[in-house]
Amino acid sequence: MSLTLTAMSDSSTASSGQQQWAGSGQTPRPPRGPYISAITNRTTNLLIRGAMLFSVGVFLALVLNLLQVQRNVTLFPPDVISSIFSSAWWVPPCCGTASALIGLLYPCIDSRLGEPHKFKREWSSVMRCVAVFVGINHASAKVDFANNVQLSLTLAALSIGLWWTFDRSRSGFGLGVSIALLATLATQLLVYNGVFQYTSPDFLYIRSWLPCIFFAGVITMGNIGRQLAMYEYKFIQEKTHQD
Repeated sequence: MSLTLTAMSDSSTASSGQQQWAGSGQTPRPPRGPYISAITNRTTNLLIRGAMLFSVGVFLALVLNLLQVQRNVTLFPPDVISSIFSSAWWVPPCCGTASALIGLLYPCIDSRLGEPHKFKREWSSVMRCVAVFVGINHASAKVDFANNVQLSLTLAALSIGLWWTFDRSRSGFGLGVSIALLATLATQLLVYNGVFQYTSPDFLYIRSWLPCIFFAGVITMGNIGRQLAMYEYKFIQEKTHQD
């Protein structure tokens, strides 16, 4: 008899608890782990994305600058060569910082325009974009053309093709052109002050195809930054739906 009364009291307690949950219109939520809390924190997410973009920029700078130096396209003074990649020490950090700023700027502009850029937003597309960018840089160093005009036109077509294939946004194109022009001007100033030099310059102190390389690099880092920002956007959307 006592066992029966105990079972009845337990069942009544459980049913009353269910009624309270149903009456309040709420459902129990699973506890959030520290990883989810960190990702949904925008400041932490911004720092994580910036660090990842900086690392990618440093790696690409080391690899791509190695191609340019090996082909004697860019020349550094002997006293500034200080790494196994035959490059000045300041080149990778500068490229990493620029990559982080570009990769964070693209999603910010997209959010200002209303919603994140969703054209071909998967990692396989981003990796293909990186491969095409490396190929364009490789072509500028190792493919021989009859003259620099043909090389510049070819690289310009390839760079625009990279934008059309992996971006196709007007904001991406505008940012790519603007940042490429600023980077070209900065490079002109560095060469003018004797920091390094280009062999056979045909556009003031630099090579005429350099803006095409900068444009392709901006589009590539913008794609990586957008892909990384998609995780924050998805978590915010899920949190909004849960609330």
